[in-house]
Amino acid sequence: MNNISKAVVVGIGNEFRKDDGVGLYVSRLIQERTDREIEVVDGVPDGYALIETWDDSSFVFVIDCVASENNSGTVFRFDALIEKIPSNLFDGFSTHSISVVDAIELARTLGRLPKSLIVFGIEGKDYSPGTELSPEVKMAADQLVDQIIDEIKSKTDQNKER
Repeated sequence: MNNISKAVVVGIGNEFRKDDGVGLYVSRLIQERTDREIEVVDGVPDGYALIETWDDSSFVFVIDCVASENNSGTVFRFDALIEKIPSNLFDGFSTHSISVVDAIELARTLGRLPKSLIVFGIEGKDYSPGTELSPEVKMAADQLVDQIIDEIKSKTDQNKER
């Protein structure tokens, strides 16, 4: 696949803190369910590495858990090229790194944003030790997998027509 239509899915989170691992869960399911050439990246250590994941990519999807006091399983979708993402939804990767939102703003300043950058946040419920997602979060994640695959197909098909 040429770089004009290269799609990247980035899952963020900690798979050993229950719902915090939802980004990884989504990215791994996308990799399992698609026969398209989609690069799936998970385990991104920090915001700087996040920017590197989308270099030379046209379509990028970032998925992470959010904490906003909404109902568990609520899905937020942001087009990072045209709207400001609320920084309070996405925590930093750690105390030594920058957040998803900060990484996007840094990439914007550096002129390193992809052609399309969609950020999804799924409202978590349980962040205790463990690997199981809560039922509401798992249901939302499973639906999001299909939505992202459909969006990638639509974007790459539109790009091929040009």
